[in-house]
Amino acid sequence: MRRLLPGLLLLAAAAVPLAPAPAAAQASSAQQVAPRFTGAQAARFSKQVEKDLASRGARVALVFRTGRPRDALPKGIEYTHGAFWVYRTVSTQDGGAQGGYAVYNLYAGGPDSAWPKTESRLIQDWPLDFVRGSAVDDLAIIIPAPELQRRLLTVIDSPAYERLHNKTYSLVSNPFEARYQNCTTFMLNVVAAALWQTDDQTRLSTNLRASFKPSLIPANGLTRLFGPMVDPRLRTDDHKGPVRTATYESLAQFLASHDLLQTAYVTRPGA
Repeated sequence: MRRLLPGLLLLAAAAVPLAPAPAAAQASSAQQVAPRFTGAQAARFSKQVEKDLASRGARVALVFRTGRPRDALPKGIEYTHGAFWVYRTVSTQDGGAQGGYAVYNLYAGGPDSAWPKTESRLIQDWPLDFVRGSAVDDLAIIIPAPELQRRLLTVIDSPAYERLHNKTYSLVSNPFEARYQNCTTFMLNVVAAALWQTDDQTRLSTNLRASFKPSLIPANGLTRLFGPMVDPRLRTDDHKGPVRTATYESLAQFLASHDLLQTAYVTRPGA
């Protein structure tokens, strides 16, 4: 694989050792949306996705869902939430261990009404929690190239993962500015940190400006001016000109354009 980005020389793919089991699951945004699936349906679909990722040798995947019907989303947005699915050794109820995926999210809001909607938390939960939060019957998946997966796992398991988090939240945060963050711009920062092996925000922003093409979100003047009055999470003052943010589509294109993508696809129950 050729040299692709400044300071990045991809190494030969190496096996990633399984890390210790993650901490117990915490609050899930599945409690905050109108779900598409029953509990049994979500369990079957989440297991299907896990088996599919494992069959493809994915140690780290970027998985996306939407928590709102598609006709309620702005043009250019197909998915509203993304998270890292990381293959781990998971303890079973009988005291044994088996392979499975833990899900690493950025969620806006907190466990109760006292937590500001405009602040986010880093939460680890499980595939079932993730799938239960979907309002449609499909998920989108990005599997990075093996070496990038290895580097992503290194970042996720290091203090850099939390340092890359900015709790000040915006639904359409600018991926080139550090003022706000949403789940997809956080994921972009983690991917960038893995690529350039740094968590320095200035350097990451500079490199991303030169190599990442964000998705354009149509926004008229009224949305810009009065959006925060409708939903305080809709803040656009970090944009100069058109509103652009990171999405499933722009993240997949970013990796594909630099030969860092193993595959990207959409999956449904029974697929």
